[in-house]
Amino acid sequence: MENKKKFKLQLPHVYTLAFILIIVFAILTWILPSGQFDRQLVDTAAGEREVAVAGTYHMVDKVSESGDLRQGLHEILMAPTRGIQAAADVVAFVLLIGGTFQILTKTNAMNRGIRKVILKLKGKEVLLIPILMILLGIGGTTFGMSEEVIPFYVMLIPIFFAMGYDSMTTFMIVFLGPQIGYAASTTNPFNVLIAQGVAGIHGNPQLVYRYIWWAIMMTVTIVYVMRYAMKVKKNPTGSITYQDDLLKKQEFMMDEKDTGFTLRDKLVLLVFAVGMGIIVYGILSHGWYMDEISGVFLLMGILMGIVGGLSEKEIAEQFVIGVKDLAFAAVVIGVCRGILVVAESGMIIDTILNYLSRALAGVGSVAFVAVMYLVQSLLTLLVPSSSALASLTMPIMAPLCDLQGVNPEASVTVLQFANQLTNMLSPTAGMTVAGLAVCKISFGQWWKTIWKFFILVTAMALVFCTISAML
Repeated sequence: MENKKKFKLQLPHVYTLAFILIIVFAILTWILPSGQFDRQLVDTAAGEREVAVAGTYHMVDKVSESGDLRQGLHEILMAPTRGIQAAADVVAFVLLIGGTFQILTKTNAMNRGIRKVILKLKGKEVLLIPILMILLGIGGTTFGMSEEVIPFYVMLIPIFFAMGYDSMTTFMIVFLGPQIGYAASTTNPFNVLIAQGVAGIHGNPQLVYRYIWWAIMMTVTIVYVMRYAMKVKKNPTGSITYQDDLLKKQEFMMDEKDTGFTLRDKLVLLVFAVGMGIIVYGILSHGWYMDEISGVFLLMGILMGIVGGLSEKEIAEQFVIGVKDLAFAAVVIGVCRGILVVAESGMIIDTILNYLSRALAGVGSVAFVAVMYLVQSLLTLLVPSSSALASLTMPIMAPLCDLQGVNPEASVTVLQFANQLTNMLSPTAGMTVAGLAVCKISFGQWWKTIWKFFILVTAMALVFCTISAML
């Protein structure tokens, strides 16, 4: 009797998945009515923002003198190109980061420096996990660290390989640290402060509670990652990425023979540390974003190459190699953005928002928070950006809270958790896709690893949102 092969569900390639979603939303532009809310400029804690005006939704003709909003084959085929153009700042940032960190990698200064730290932590290497995650979590909760962590994937993968961990461990450390910190935001201007400003809430009244929620969420996340890491180190073949990592270890291999830690290495790391400090200062004090951060990284790359002893030709060649290595991740971000380009061009995002927000008004106060959380999670698939989602939904969600007799601050808490926790799994979340691409981990591997943790933190988030509503 022949052995029957077990059915194994396999997700399509990320490019295929993104293109399928582009087609799905193109079809929806033919089915759903097109419409929009009126917009107005409002001063918020994070600056002047364009926000939707509650109660102003109106339908728009699909076909008019100004054009046809229905997205057909032509628009589907152009969506990836338009998505790359729409996400040009992030795409350029990722490519430039790749070049800069390849220069750093070529100097081998970071590897030698980290190896020295590992030797000092002999037997206690696992302590690097909570240290890194706490630092990244602080960045996420305070100034919205997100795209800035992309370089750390490239930098840390060979280090954690050398320590006996897998690529999934590196991804979870670099991704979940700032992601959970971002979800449990305290003063993050890109979700909490914008949402409060649009909702007319002053002074961050639940800040103390937000600090408590951050501490609880980060503790649970660190424990989860450390348990996973220790399990992998004890049984490397049990890793979901074990076979893939055999090839990755060749690509991200550290030079074990090169053990000296020289003055040049110290100067390279000094340039790196000063550059990162300047970036953090610029973000916090001057609101820097992609262009400014990219400029500092470019300067860092050039200076690190010079003090690291590389010639002009070597610096340029390594930059090109780094750009090539992250080209896949950069293009993925743009193609996924094409999904939103189709939905925006068909003017169905506001329609979906209007349907869902109207449905919220009819539920009882007990279920209100949970339904609001579900709505924000669904909308996150269309609008991954926390600041954009806040600007779009807060003018509707906050008044709905008032109508339901619920503290409007709950709408802010729901937004921050629902948006970022959904982005952990969403194929439309550019930074999730980019991080997985850099680490060469499939969505299937990621979902299989994280689903239990996702359920746990979602349940915790719902409790925190309910508390926020009752305060």
